Amino acid sequence: MRFLVMTAVSVEQDAVLRGLNNDKRFDVLVAGVGSAAAAASTAKALAIADYDLVVSAGIGGGFPGKAEVGSLVIANEIVAADLGAETPEGFISLDELGFGSTRIGVDSNLISRVAKAVLEAKLPVITGPVLTVSTVSGTTETAIELSQRVQGAAAEAMEGYGVAIAANNQGVPVLEIRAISNLVGPREPTAWRIKEALKVLERASSILVEVL
Repeated sequence: MRFLVMTAVSVEQDAVLRGLNNDKRFDVLVAGVGSAAAAASTAKALAIADYDLVVSAGIGGGFPGKAEVGSLVIANEIVAADLGAETPEGFISLDELGFGSTRIGVDSNLISRVAKAVLEAKLPVITGPVLTVSTVSGTTETAIELSQRVQGAAAEAMEGYGVAIAANNQGVPVLEIRAISNLVGPREPTAWRIKEALKVLERASSILVEVL
């Protein structure tokens, strides 16, 4: 079995590599920031080698009341939350426009196995939709709008859908995990806990070694 892990930036890559402890089954690459870069990098990697699973891994924002700082979110659905059109009546998704799908599902058995292992390691974890956005939320109003747009939204990041669409196009299963460094809403960098989230990401990666 071979696994491809895509991170947005090198500090996430480093955290994942520490957790994997040189397990040769895993290739960990930096995809770049944003859905387009992530899709291009993932597609390139999948064209070069065969993999049994692609994982989008990194830190992200948690929706208040759903995923707290220091917890881990495992996506049960990967959603391109701002892909669509604005109208005077509100946002219309790509799905509603009839031009494709903004949602990619994740295998429920895989989610259950990983979530169970994470819980046994005594790491706070929830499952729910992880939103991919091109602009990170910075206001309470945007956070509320996104949570209403995607019911049960648990976390927000910028690469998952790009990774997932590339994997999906090649028929390769995908998983997204996000260690929560901040809450979605007003932009308050002083409240971010990036180092702590990277440690959570490292622990989650060590669990992947055991469960995959």
